[in-house]
Amino acid sequence: MLSGWVRQHWGIENKLHHVRDVTYEEDRSQVRTGSAPQVMATLRNTAIGLLRAAGFDNIAEANRHMIRDEARPLRLLQT
Repeated sequence: MLSGWVRQHWGIENKLHHVRDVTYEEDRSQVRTGSAPQVMATLRNTAIGLLRAAGFDNIAEANRHMIRDEARPLRLLQT
């Protein structure tokens, strides 16, 4: 039971880190000093969470969808 929970937890963690690294290129980020890296990670996590809550499974596709209309991200924040 505990091992199943741990596997599920790490699956979620790995999925989030994979999206942050591949879609948002987190490993290439030049933000390295002070609390800025944590702030950027929080912003990325918030964006991912909002997009998933809006029904998107593919975050890269969701980002492309959002940038096609500058009002879409604002509408997403208003929901």
